[in-house]
Amino acid sequence: MNGAEPLPPLHGIRVLELANFMAGPYCAMLLADLGADVIKIENPDGGDHSRATPPFLDGESAGFIALNRNKRSLALNLKHPRGREVFLRLVDRADVVVENFRPGTTRDLGIDYETLSARNPGLIYCAVSGYGQTGPYSHRPGLDLIIQGMSGLMSITGEPGRPPVKVGVPVADLTAALFAANAIQAALIARSRTGQGQYIDISLFEAAVALEVWETASYFATGEVPGPLGSAHRVSAPYQAFRTADGYVTVGATTPRHWTIFCQVLGLEHLEKDPRFATLAARKANEKVLAEIIEEVTSTQTSEYWYRRFEEAGIPCGIINTIDRVVADEHLKARGFIVELPHPALGRVRATGSPLHFARTPVRLQRAGPLLGEHNFEVLRELGFGPEEVVRLEAEGVIGPVRAPSGLGRTAE
Repeated sequence: MNGAEPLPPLHGIRVLELANFMAGPYCAMLLADLGADVIKIENPDGGDHSRATPPFLDGESAGFIALNRNKRSLALNLKHPRGREVFLRLVDRADVVVENFRPGTTRDLGIDYETLSARNPGLIYCAVSGYGQTGPYSHRPGLDLIIQGMSGLMSITGEPGRPPVKVGVPVADLTAALFAANAIQAALIARSRTGQGQYIDISLFEAAVALEVWETASYFATGEVPGPLGSAHRVSAPYQAFRTADGYVTVGATTPRHWTIFCQVLGLEHLEKDPRFATLAARKANEKVLAEIIEEVTSTQTSEYWYRRFEEAGIPCGIINTIDRVVADEHLKARGFIVELPHPALGRVRATGSPLHFARTPVRLQRAGPLLGEHNFEVLRELGFGPEEVVRLEAEGVIGPVRAPSGLGRTAE
């Protein structure tokens, strides 16, 4: 490329995002990181609902800023006839539409897949919803908490005999977003062969159930219903978090070699000769007693002490870090995973980067999430609208006003 900066993998792909909160925006963010031009179509009256979600930095939602990096914002009223016309003109030049409305909403707006694909047969249209576009649950709202319960995830998360708890992140939303991004890229490859786009139906419900591949396989094989295990493993022991003098350390000593070394580090060599712990199956069957014996030793020293001892011995181990320690982790710093992104109101904001590391076509991390309508003029100019026409569209309520930066230009710590 004659010394020019290499282009990211999805350079030249245009994505129109019609989405709020988590699943749709996260999917489109992944595509934007890979170089796609993502135009976020937002309601002029407030935009993406996550813009109103705390915490805030000088009036800007920290969550929105993170979830919508590398995107351009067009504040467009899709209920206005001219707003629909503008959107259809965008579709004519688009490769992908991502939406996470409740099933039927885009049909009511006249921008459903059938309508759009008639104009652009190569269009890939990905709908992300709680339960999918068909089936008896299809019109139910699909909040992550509800899905975690319905999918069975909450039945296998937490401590035995304790109240149900959800996974600490919106895992159904995020997993659906990952499946959606994967499906879209596969559809782009298929289109390169056939010239035809297609409709993609992704549900949070199925995405969450898909994560239970081990548990469902076990149930199909044995008929036994899996339950919560705390931090323990379904088939291996010791493989869990153990209490220390100041917290917890996680250890996985599941191979014969690791089990021997583990016992040596703890000064518990006699356990190798105890029939209750002689084999992996025996250790799993007696894991509660085993954990009590181990914690009698690990609770005498700090997590850092045991972490260093186990690491030096070559045993897989770790510390249960809090988020502040995670983002300061030396390994993440060395990998360049914590980044700073420019924002028109806030100066530069810190964020997590992309876990995708390409040797030849790196991801792009250009800017934090946009202001509402920040790119109105830019996007409409690309469609051929002149300045006077854009002003008229704003006056008619077709597009929202470009909101001026409210921050002071400070760096968000």
